This record gives sequence, C-alpha cells and structure tokens, in this order.
Amino acid sequence: MTALLNASAKGVYTISATPFAESGEIDWASVDTLIEFYLRCGVAGLTILGMMGEAQKLSDEESVQFTRHYLRRVDGRVPVIVGVSNPGTANLVKLSRAAMDAGACGVMIAPLTGLKTESAIVAYFDQVIAALGADVPVVYQDYPQSTQADISVESFLKIVDSHPGVVMFKHEDCPGLKKLSQLRQACDGSARRYVSILVGNGGLYVPQELNRGADGIMTGFVYPEMLVEVCSLFAAGKANEAEDLFDLYLPLVRHEQQPGFGLAVRKEILRRRGAIRSATVRAPGAKLDAGDLDELDHLLARLTARLAARRDGRKRAVA
Repeated sequence: MTALLNASAKGVYTISATPFAESGEIDWASVDTLIEFYLRCGVAGLTILGMMGEAQKLSDEESVQFTRHYLRRVDGRVPVIVGVSNPGTANLVKLSRAAMDAGACGVMIAPLTGLKTESAIVAYFDQVIAALGADVPVVYQDYPQSTQADISVESFLKIVDSHPGVVMFKHEDCPGLKKLSQLRQACDGSARRYVSILVGNGGLYVPQELNRGADGIMTGFVYPEMLVEVCSLFAAGKANEAEDLFDLYLPLVRHEQQPGFGLAVRKEILRRRGAIRSATVRAPGAKLDAGDLDELDHLLARLTARLAARRDGRKRAVA
C-alpha cells in the first residue's frame, strides 16, 4: 500500500507532462517512457494533472484513466500527487477518490479562480475538505497569478489549524519570498505543526527559496536531475556549489517560463531527451516554428558546453 503524503515530504516532486500523439490523443507508450525518465533522474516524487500536465484539456474520463494508468506504471516506486482542482466540487471529489483508490499519496487543490476574498478561500477549503474527508492528504496550491485568488499567511494558517490533512503548501506566489519565510516560521513544528513547503514557478527562484526554508521543489523543469542535485547540495550545506550549478541552467529555466509558450519548449526538450515521442501540445496550444527551434538549439548547445566545462574543472580539481 502506498504511504500517504505527510509534512515530512521533501526533495523534488516533478510535475509530469501529459504526452499526446500528433492526433491529440494521449500517447500511452510515451506516458510509460516519461515515467521511467523521471525516475532515472532520481526524483523523490511525481505530480500529475498539474497545469503543466494540461489537465484543463482532459475530459473527466481521461483524467481518471490517465491517473489509473500512471499509478499502475509507477507501482509505488515514488509517491504520486494528483492535481484535482475543478470548478465542480463533485467532479473534484470523484477524481480524488479515484486517485486515492489507485494509489495516490495525496491530492493537490487550488482555490477556485476568482474568489474575491480570503474568507471566501478559507470557506471554499472548508467545504471541499468536508466533502473529501479528513483522511485525504491535501496540497494547497498557491498560484494567484493564474487563479487570481490571493491568500495571506494569516488566512492560510486558518486552513492549517482547521484541517490536519493539509500537509503541504505549493508555493508559487510571486513576489513571494517574504511570504515563504513567514509561512516557514509560522509552521516550524513548535508554535504550530510543521507543513511541508515545495516551490514552483518553473524553478526560477530555487536558490533563494531553499535558503528561506523550502523543503523542496515541485515544477516541470525538463532537467529534473539538476534540481535533485541542487536540493542534495543544499541539504549537505553546500549552498554556493548548489547555486553555481543552478546558474548554469538558468537561461533555460527562464526560457521555459514564457507564458503560453514554455510548455511547447519543455515538450520539445523532453522529446529530444527520449522521454516522449511527440512534442505535441493539445489544442489550443503553442507550436514551435523554425526560429524557435534554432533558438532552442543555441540554448542547449550553450548548456552542453558549460556543463562540459564544469566537468573538466572538477576533474582538474581532483587531479
């Protein structure tokens, strides 16, 4: 039986892409190869049906089918969180139950888009968690740039105090470093129970976020092995070395974060790395043209050269 998500969760939980064939149908063979790719990269866990997973483009039936297939393939090797956000509470609960029955470790929920007040957000989570049941571990996804639903630390703490099943905070507010620090201080395991904090935003601010007490990273950057190594170096007290490594990838991290375009870039790199067969983004979605591909060639060539120089430098240091 898969262990349930709890507040001790840390490390890299990669947000999985959803592979599509050029026809737009789910490419099940690529789902399998993508999972094995992520696991080879050493991730601590996986998150499916997030925004990078194009969850909003899947039917309810496809979401359940994808979840069951994914969890069967992972087969308990790492914990899997399932994004279940949905305008309809009944649909949210249905997918959550299917996910937990299939072996998910927990579910991720964002506030309804456009909730105008913090009290409305708190009330929404009261309602949703009552419908889910207290035994389902919940990740609160804080991404107001998308949901337009802003919550302060003080209001989130009301949810923490009322619902022990909320065990993780997915931090994506921007600017949000001060918010992260305030939340880490408030939920430090002494004054209040500990809550795991994993960070997103494409990984743009990982060194600063880890320095401020984040437990790990939940994003879809296509070199998850870099994020794994950065987390390990930070945990070992080698923050400068971790930041040096992160800096090598920063141009690509930044390039991937272009709204409405970055997912197509990510899928193209996943295709080039052999993780999926097609870089198709389900319609409506961006498609890279010749100029975009040339630009990506240049970025990846520079990254390859800089990584080779890093390896050479480490060899010389050992010699």
